[in-house]
Amino acid sequence: MTDAPNAGTLPDRRLRRELLLIGALLALIVAVYALQGSAYATRMLVEASAYAIIAVGLNIQWGYAGLFNVGIMGFIVAGAAASVLMTFPVNPAFWAGTGAPLLGEALLWLIGAVAIVALVSQAWRVGLPKGLVTALTILSAAVAFMLVSAKFDPATTAIEAEAGFIGGFGLPVAVGWIAAGLVAGAIAYLVGKICLGLRADYLAIATLGIAQIIKTFLKNADWLTRGTLTVSPLPWPVPTPNEIGFLWARGLYLSLTAAMLIVVTLLLERAYRAPWGRMMRAIRDNEAAASSMGKNVDGRRMEIFVLGAMLMGLGGAVLVHFTSIFDPSGFVDLNHTFLIWVMVILGGAGNNRGAIFGAVFVYIVWTMSEPVALSLFALARDWGSAWFGWVAPGDLDSRALQMRVFVIGLTITLVLRFAPEGVLPERLRH
Repeated sequence: MTDAPNAGTLPDRRLRRELLLIGALLALIVAVYALQGSAYATRMLVEASAYAIIAVGLNIQWGYAGLFNVGIMGFIVAGAAASVLMTFPVNPAFWAGTGAPLLGEALLWLIGAVAIVALVSQAWRVGLPKGLVTALTILSAAVAFMLVSAKFDPATTAIEAEAGFIGGFGLPVAVGWIAAGLVAGAIAYLVGKICLGLRADYLAIATLGIAQIIKTFLKNADWLTRGTLTVSPLPWPVPTPNEIGFLWARGLYLSLTAAMLIVVTLLLERAYRAPWGRMMRAIRDNEAAASSMGKNVDGRRMEIFVLGAMLMGLGGAVLVHFTSIFDPSGFVDLNHTFLIWVMVILGGAGNNRGAIFGAVFVYIVWTMSEPVALSLFALARDWGSAWFGWVAPGDLDSRALQMRVFVIGLTITLVLRFAPEGVLPERLRH
């Protein structure tokens, strides 16, 4: 009987801790609004909400299933590119030129080549040795690659010469966001078929390499994305700042993004408490035991990997439409992989509320560290000169701009030291 009061106070302490942290975060947001103005702070919250969607995608991969994905940037940029293709206005020069039929023919060759390679890879079902099937699959894939490349080369050359790039389909932004999730999920499925059987460190290396492949392809595909020349302006799902003003437009965009985040979180929380969620945690905690009880470990991992990647692609589309410009070279590992890992680790893996809290807090720190550092460095320069005759270096301002990396590094170091499970860790039920 003496243990009952102690057991009952644990949820209360957790609730008080959550309320205290949320209150502190709200106070920080209010301070940003007061210091930087409503338009700036609202823009920051929209971007933080997009990052929160991506962080939730990583959280279910890592927190639910223990999948170490370091290729987040690849899924983000793939989703963004898919949404741009769906929503950007139609380019009449592309459809009127010779590049369109050549590209259509090349795509048919690509579909046929993929189908043939897939059939060859299943030849073991008719009795061929698996070693021979592997060799034939590699050989057929190499031949298919050369044939398809030969078909794509004249098409891409004609498109770049006649139209610049293919343009888009001019569809609503909602269609583009759905396409972003589907494309990122399809890429995750292909990656998962190859890599999910690998150990955690090998999976990390594989996903990191695939992300770089996706980015490099989009940077050099001038016929598809204009390469580094950027595609802009991208359409908004709500009235634009030119129509109703910066504050109202950004406020509507924030409302839409926040509503999407709430819906996604509620659905995932429901799944987390369902038998599916318990099974995922069982696989994460003891794969051998889950497998011995007849659970399809590889199938469940594939589900969570694809679902997380779809949220990453959706978040990338939300982010790129808000900035209204698509530039593949603007997606970097520091901002679109490492920073998201910091968000999830700080918030607490396995807890979606923690991932959202970490995303908003870390993004505020990331964004505000520049103006705060500039102000502090300016004070140090003025006071040092007035009091001690100190002559500041000429590149002091540029050094201040790099303080954000130091601040984020210090933040994650403190979290790992004092709250290794995150500030809002996963709630374990016994």
